[in-house]
Amino acid sequence: MERWIPEIVYEENEDGSSSSIPFIMVPDNEVMPGFLFVFESRDTNIFEPGLDGEDVPVIEWDLHQYANMKTLKENLDEITFDLVRAALGLESLATATKKGKAVSSSIREKVTTSS
Repeated sequence: MERWIPEIVYEENEDGSSSSIPFIMVPDNEVMPGFLFVFESRDTNIFEPGLDGEDVPVIEWDLHQYANMKTLKENLDEITFDLVRAALGLESLATATKKGKAVSSSIREKVTTSS
């Protein structure tokens, strides 16, 4: 059986711009990965001779790992999960949930008022 490899895709709008949030189409028989490996590549402005003597840019590669927050939430206790969120620069889940509910409520009010 062939291993499924997730593909990160950006939706393109009609004007050619892209959404800033990518998505992964997950086949019916697969699950969203618990983590992703992503290479960061940067041009070093250094060149080395290629096979035919041409200048070939030297690229610096750095491997990053990104965890699925849903997987972490389902497998960590609340305190540890909030420590992970804090390490990532996020607010505690309780604080973020409270703020999210306030935003949703404000949107509902505006929609109801304008209807």
